Amino acid sequence: MFLPRHTPDHLDSLVDWLTNERPVALGEIGLDFHAADLDPTQQRYYFHRQLEIAHRLTLPVIVHARRAMDEVIHALRSFPGLRGVVHSFSGSEQQARQLWKIGFHIGIGGPVTYERAQRLRRIVTHMPTEFLLLESDAPDQPGTMHRGERNEPAYLVETMRCIATLLSTTPDELAQTTSRNAARLFNLPPA
Repeated sequence: MFLPRHTPDHLDSLVDWLTNERPVALGEIGLDFHAADLDPTQQRYYFHRQLEIAHRLTLPVIVHARRAMDEVIHALRSFPGLRGVVHSFSGSEQQARQLWKIGFHIGIGGPVTYERAQRLRRIVTHMPTEFLLLESDAPDQPGTMHRGERNEPAYLVETMRCIATLLSTTPDELAQTTSRNAARLFNLPPA
């Protein structure tokens, strides 16, 4: 979304920053073909360069894919061993399976709480839980109980409860599973 503000030399600065600051991931990076005012060619250039940087530095990536899921998956496959999460996943069941196959996590947030989100609910119900992450995406995408409001991180509990119900597990068990997943992905100490 900030494409017009950047120039290719910012990528060199990014490498320096990542090397000095040692973050747990690189992101949010990706492709957004919904935004008509963003040049797809420029988006691809920066996304591929950022993936190269993450791969070289062995950092996981947090990926944005809006109306660009197939192209994002294709790009991710170009970097074997790269790890990460596609946040606020809204793709198909087939696309989700392709991501799990290459070891990518799926970030699920407030949209899963809407009854009409049947495709997303099916994906969550049938996915390997070792690739599931919970996310708020605050201030965007509030769940059904906060429709039309600003999303808040505290609402993640509602998403967790919804997914726990879909998976026939308890919220505590789901919290433990997704916390372990996040710790493993981002090389964090165990929760």
